[in-house]
Amino acid sequence: MTTYEAVIGLEVHAQLLTRTKLFCGCSAEYGAEPNTHVCPVCLGLPGALPVPNEKAIELAIRAGLALGCKVRTTSRFARKNYFYPDLSKNYQTSQYDEPIDEHGELVIEVDGVEKRIGITRAHLEEDAAKNVHGEGGGLHTVVDYNRAGTPLLEIVSEPDLRSAAEAEAYLKKLRDILMFIGVNDGNLEEGSFRCDANVSIRPVGQEEFGTRTELKNINSFKFVRKAIEYEIARQEAVVSSGGKIVQETRTWNEAQQKTVTMRSKEEAHDYRYFPCPDLPPIRVSEERIESIRASLPELPDAKRARYVEQLGLTPYDAGVLTGHPEIARFFEATLAALGDEKLGKKVANFIQSEVLRFVETRGLEATFPVKAEALAGLLALVEKGSINGKIAKQVFAEMVETGASAESIVESKGLAAVTDTAALEAEIQKVLDANPAQVEQYRGGKQAVFGFFVGQVMKATKGQADPKAVQEILRRLLG
Repeated sequence: MTTYEAVIGLEVHAQLLTRTKLFCGCSAEYGAEPNTHVCPVCLGLPGALPVPNEKAIELAIRAGLALGCKVRTTSRFARKNYFYPDLSKNYQTSQYDEPIDEHGELVIEVDGVEKRIGITRAHLEEDAAKNVHGEGGGLHTVVDYNRAGTPLLEIVSEPDLRSAAEAEAYLKKLRDILMFIGVNDGNLEEGSFRCDANVSIRPVGQEEFGTRTELKNINSFKFVRKAIEYEIARQEAVVSSGGKIVQETRTWNEAQQKTVTMRSKEEAHDYRYFPCPDLPPIRVSEERIESIRASLPELPDAKRARYVEQLGLTPYDAGVLTGHPEIARFFEATLAALGDEKLGKKVANFIQSEVLRFVETRGLEATFPVKAEALAGLLALVEKGSINGKIAKQVFAEMVETGASAESIVESKGLAAVTDTAALEAEIQKVLDANPAQVEQYRGGKQAVFGFFVGQVMKATKGQADPKAVQEILRRLLG
């Protein structure tokens, strides 16, 4: 029986974070009333001339450098010719043989194994409009041109992926990088980060590629993985039964849990690419490229490594705290306010256990229940011994509810730790006197009873005693 392997390449369309479109001054903001962010340029009216968006070009260079690409000092726009209702000009302004970025790579990890995935190119292009089918319950399709002309960076991988799990890891890694460098907001639901997957199979050991199908319009990591897994199984079934794979474009139907045919797949020559006569070449100096390189922030991999090596976090901790740029910023701001890197693990633990349950993210934005400085104030009280960890959680909940500072809550509610050794020893003696049977059990060798005493003392002091001091005094009094 022939064993097959999958060959997968991904094409990601990442919307660049500019205020305006790629070739005109119309707003690129999402969610406006249909056909309100339009002008003669993005509607493709005769005589309208495009002007490239300088910010989009800079963001494309940032992305290329972060992905290890070579950035061309000269790149060029081309016309990609095809007819579709969402393309009013009957061509898309894109880049073809002279893309702005090329020959990069991205390292992924699946099941503890690292793998390098080549990036063929990353090129600028304008987005198409949006077809809206069945508007008002009818059979008509209408077109919203607000999205037409929005700047995209299409990032094309080499066919180096061999499984749906690798594809998912690649997409997540790519999205993380683009978000951390401020190029893309990573919002799959709004379509600002979209993926097409080219999938084929071949007998293991064969060099030649099989016939590929393209999976389009998949808007979640889960669906990408499911669509690729289904498509691999479908192709294996077709080939194993003596059939041939047809080159076509398919999409994922979640309701039916399978990929379905959309249309036959075009080749590059079908688009009749030629240089755009309305746009001059993009020329960028080496000095400008190096200036952009110097402005790049710390990338997610480097940040995770620093958290582990310098701050003593576990790889899991580092992964959670770099799950979103704003979460990483909040963690670092809290630690900076405390002024002691040795507290990194304690800060990380508290954020993960208490703070993140309240955090909401949307694109590059995130909302936090308290400010980083306020959280630092709470953790500073723990570090000074003014309150213990259990009380800190209680105070934090009050901070979230009222917005008051940790210090004022501790003072107003009388939550300060019991630090009077004599008073604490008296409370502990009361607990021992009230439980003579357990004292005898402990002294008879039943060490597990010790936890019972600690719990009783913490209960008697309303959780405000220092657990370490309680244990020390208990051991001394129990002999």
